[in-house]
Amino acid sequence: MSMTAEQARRLRNWQVPATSHEYSRRDAALYALSVGFGDDPLDRRELKFVDHAREDFCVTPSMALILGYPGFWLGHQETGLDLGRILHVEQSIEILEPLAPAGRVIGHTRVTDLFDLGRGKGALLQSRRDISDADGRPVAVVRQSHMLAGYGGFGGEPPVKSTVEAPGQPACSVETRTLPQQALLYRLNGDLNPIHADPDRAERAGFARPILHGMCSLAMACRAVLRCLCAYEPQRLRSFSARMTALVFPGETLLHDIYPDGRFTTTVMERSKFALDRGSAIVLDSISQAPSRDLSV
Repeated sequence: MSMTAEQARRLRNWQVPATSHEYSRRDAALYALSVGFGDDPLDRRELKFVDHAREDFCVTPSMALILGYPGFWLGHQETGLDLGRILHVEQSIEILEPLAPAGRVIGHTRVTDLFDLGRGKGALLQSRRDISDADGRPVAVVRQSHMLAGYGGFGGEPPVKSTVEAPGQPACSVETRTLPQQALLYRLNGDLNPIHADPDRAERAGFARPILHGMCSLAMACRAVLRCLCAYEPQRLRSFSARMTALVFPGETLLHDIYPDGRFTTTVMERSKFALDRGSAIVLDSISQAPSRDLSV
């Protein structure tokens, strides 16, 4: 299987309709619960994320992942892509303004790059979603990378490979026990892919049982960074990114190793597999200060 130059041109110029998204304080609280906040009901630091009746209620920054989302447009029949060959491999969030406890946002999504990895290998598609509030003020930028397995061969340059230095000793480590029903809970945010809920559909896709959403694993890592590096002050988290390298089954335990410079990894403890690697966060020293190189706890 390969992609023609014309198919590549069509993908690069694909028009994704703007998406208006209205959310409530209840929606924000449900999102926080679906990614692990409140697993210790006595942890007073997390109540402001899950108790939407509080005056100091605030939104966890990772909620930007689901705001203004246009749906799985790569699965549109006219793209000509096989759904089983599309893999979500990288994700990042840049927070420009703290998310309001409730409101309406608009997401504008576009393709930014399409790289040829070689005939028989695949292609890497990168997209960007700009999220603004109802008044048009930019709120966040969400970037994604999808591997299109087997769709190489259309010509063009491959992406530049980056080297990653060993991060040293973590500043802190956080264990997160996912719930057996975690994927069913996270689905309430709008991602209805049946491989996260239906055992038969998951099996047909090659999985032993339904798998957890990669965006849920990423948001759980974001929660760990908020705890370790931000003292649960969401305004201090300015950006967050990671590469998704292995699936997670609901009920498994995630170990988030977070380093002083903002890098992190997430490991599935039962299988010693990296679920997330090349994680990186930019954190402010305080709400009013500029980013610092020293992000130790």
